[in-house]
Amino acid sequence: MTAPIAPLTPTRHGRWPALRRSALAALIALGAAGGAQAQSLVELYEAARGFDATYLSALSKYDADLARAAQARAGLLPQVGLAAAASWARRDSSNNALDATTDTQSTGISASQPLYRPANKLADEQAQLSIDVARAQLTQAEQDLIVRTSQAYFDVLAAQDTLTFVQAQKAAVAEQLAAAKRNFEVGTATVTDSREAQAQYDLVLAQEIAAENNLRVKKLALDQLVGRSGVTPRPLAAPVALPDLVPADPQSWVNLADETHPTILQAQRALEIARLETSKAEAGHKPTVDLVAQYNISRAPSSVATIPGNVRTNNASVGVQLNMPLFAGFAIQNRVKETLSLEEKARTDLEAARRGVDLNTRSAFLGVVSGQSQVKALEAAEASSQSALDANRLGYQVGVRINIDVLNAQSQLFQTKRDLAQARYNVLLSSLRLRQASGKLLPEDLRPVNALLAP
Repeated sequence: MTAPIAPLTPTRHGRWPALRRSALAALIALGAAGGAQAQSLVELYEAARGFDATYLSALSKYDADLARAAQARAGLLPQVGLAAAASWARRDSSNNALDATTDTQSTGISASQPLYRPANKLADEQAQLSIDVARAQLTQAEQDLIVRTSQAYFDVLAAQDTLTFVQAQKAAVAEQLAAAKRNFEVGTATVTDSREAQAQYDLVLAQEIAAENNLRVKKLALDQLVGRSGVTPRPLAAPVALPDLVPADPQSWVNLADETHPTILQAQRALEIARLETSKAEAGHKPTVDLVAQYNISRAPSSVATIPGNVRTNNASVGVQLNMPLFAGFAIQNRVKETLSLEEKARTDLEAARRGVDLNTRSAFLGVVSGQSQVKALEAAEASSQSALDANRLGYQVGVRINIDVLNAQSQLFQTKRDLAQARYNVLLSSLRLRQASGKLLPEDLRPVNALLAP
């Protein structure tokens, strides 16, 4: 936070050049104050990757999706189980000769290997497709983090610019107020000039309070995003040279949004999974074949009267097991109808995704083009506003302009400067959003923006 600019003592010849020097000094002081601890956009993005809860949640979900996809492979792999049992029984009878105590133990191991299970094979294919969906969702989360970090970064810079321009305007209005009071005291101006300047000064004070609070809020938002306190973004280097939009044709950007676009890829994989789900439902009519094996060891009382005591028995078996569904109450037929409808829904969702990506890409392209045009217009307006202010100052000195004319010209100039700074930030953000809309936004795309920042 920079200290408020103290009002300058007006002089007859050095008043306005001194004002320009004070405003420039304020901007330089603002950059110097944060230069020692200023962070770049790339640095803060890397910090956000390791702290942002939304992105870390998406990363955990991606890991969970991979583990869930791996579970489907279990339906094609052997299943092995171990079982053991022990029992003790006591029989009492009125005939003591019939009293008996039995102690039985058994241990067994069983295994099965699917030989023909079409539904399990289709489920595994669906799981492999779901990995692409999980990866696309993580890509979307990463792209969203890039845009959110850039937005928070430039929000702080815009809030700093607003505060700097308001403070510079306050200094200019304070100087105009001092001049009006001095001219009133010597009888060359009316009290109206002083009151108008005082009203303008009070208004700027209110704007300064609002700007300071807005800067605090934006800094808190950026701090929370990256997990650091007292973050100071590096400002844009002066003079600002925004990069050209390449390619400059909207259709070229639309063509970039191919089947690898995260949104389109998810919809495409959803359609393929729906098709496999239909095949899996139809597989309900098909038989299943498994290779089964079992080995049991048991120790139990002999069932042959001539062989007293416990007998140990070993049983081993290997075979092929066939299961053929005959009738399931029309459940399979209705399941097929359901999956066919869901497949058509997925096909429609894919078309909607393609249309949405096309629209979003074209809209983002127009946003960049419009922003660049706005920057050029505001640069021209800034020069015109400066000329208008110089003319009004000169007119006020020679008596052909009144104090309110100068105040209005000052307000217009600083408003234009603020709008110009915001427009430049919007162009950079719109460029990132355009790449996001086309599905090609990568962390490396922050480096060209980072190169525009002051060292």
